[in-house]
Amino acid sequence: MSFVTRLAAAAILSLSTPLPIVAQEGSLTISVGSGPTAEVPDPRAGYNGWMSNQTGVTETLMGIDYELNLYPRLAESIEQASPTIWRVTLREDLRFHDGTAVTAQAVVDAITPISDENHPGYNARIASLLDLAAISTDGDQVVVFETNSPNAAFPWSLSEPGLAVLGPISDEFPINATGPYIFREAIPEQLYRVEANVDYRLGAPGLKEVRVVGTPDPGASALAFEAGEVDLVINYPETDFARIQETGALGFSAPTARLYFYTVNAASGPMANPLIRRAVSAAIDRQGIVDAALSGVGGVPAGTVYPAGTGWAADIAPVYNPARAEELLAEAGAVKAGGTWMLDGAPLEIDIVTYSSRAALPPTAEITQAFLQAIGVTSNVRVGEYGASNDAISDGTADMFLQAWVTTPQGDPGAVLEALLKSTGGSNAGGYNNPELDQLLADGRTTFDQEGRKAIYDQVQEIIAEDAAMIPVFHVSQTNVARAGLTGYSVHPTETYWITHETALIE
Repeated sequence: MSFVTRLAAAAILSLSTPLPIVAQEGSLTISVGSGPTAEVPDPRAGYNGWMSNQTGVTETLMGIDYELNLYPRLAESIEQASPTIWRVTLREDLRFHDGTAVTAQAVVDAITPISDENHPGYNARIASLLDLAAISTDGDQVVVFETNSPNAAFPWSLSEPGLAVLGPISDEFPINATGPYIFREAIPEQLYRVEANVDYRLGAPGLKEVRVVGTPDPGASALAFEAGEVDLVINYPETDFARIQETGALGFSAPTARLYFYTVNAASGPMANPLIRRAVSAAIDRQGIVDAALSGVGGVPAGTVYPAGTGWAADIAPVYNPARAEELLAEAGAVKAGGTWMLDGAPLEIDIVTYSSRAALPPTAEITQAFLQAIGVTSNVRVGEYGASNDAISDGTADMFLQAWVTTPQGDPGAVLEALLKSTGGSNAGGYNNPELDQLLADGRTTFDQEGRKAIYDQVQEIIAEDAAMIPVFHVSQTNVARAGLTGYSVHPTETYWITHETALIE
């Protein structure tokens, strides 16, 4: 079955008869690790589109379903007209929240600012994903995208939450979109509130209002849930997940594409030596971390970048071999004296940084510290904010940065690795530089054959493992907790979808 034929089949399914209108059951309050960035967070800027997509405010041309398949969302179909030209036909009778029609020109007007450095919606990350030479219309229903070079990931890129289809803004509709919920207000870092769009094309939503509250401390989220202040906690602490369900709460746990991993300072310090990077990787007991930091319910040890469910994972098993770690340290020129490894006449010391908004991050760093200590390597752990940790790797004041990313947020394997490990990647804080890897990542973009792409990304993962370009620790299962009565909700593997028009909270 061809790519376009598969999308056409998906379109037929997604055009099924809208569900009948259901009674609205009131409000749902969700607690998450971080709140909105502004009073009106432009969905195109930064990662603002994640929250507007998660809360059902904005929609994209393409979508990713719960099996990680690509499907037409606001698009009716997508067709590749040439290696660099894609034609997207919109569904008929789409309406923005203010009632105006969604046209091809509206899509062009919404997406063009993403590449305009002088516009508040500018987003270099998304502009790089699209790599557009031009965007135009062919009548009212067809948007024509032309890329600078062949890009096999392009249809998947159209599911990026930041590529929200938006209409003209007004005081009443400052984010004028198409989803089942309408943006009403935001308090930076604290609250994001939406209300039901009763005219939504697939049926009226099951909730009158959804409130998202930003709570950086996972422990505080858990306390707020037990106090009845919130109805749903995204990323509930894994160590308490079993107990809270015994109180009658609903537990939602499912594998996601999120990877906990170490970015390494490949430009300076001890981790600039690939032998030391490989030694550190071999010293980490990943199963031990999963058992301790995730209580055995939150994930599986990672030997490579992608989890098995994505279809992109190479056959690379996690390795825990302390003896091999010490052999690699010796090969790197380190000498063990009195139980401590010395390098260039001083103790080998590794500085680890991370942040606290995900409950499993600090204990994972601390357990890693213990594993390194067990083989005689001194390490220090600092827990701060994400930005400060990233800066510490960039400026060379830290050696390892433990973080957690969804590795296939658009269902495609290339974008995240291009950001993290390509020599020109926007998130390559560790300064990793490997021309062979750069070329493979470029080849992955321009290869349209699925088997050929799989072979390329297998090679990419093999290089990452051999060079310890980054150090995967575990693939996480998202553990969320809700009060009894929540229906129409499940964990999405990309984490970019929460609320649909079917979601309801029955008293």
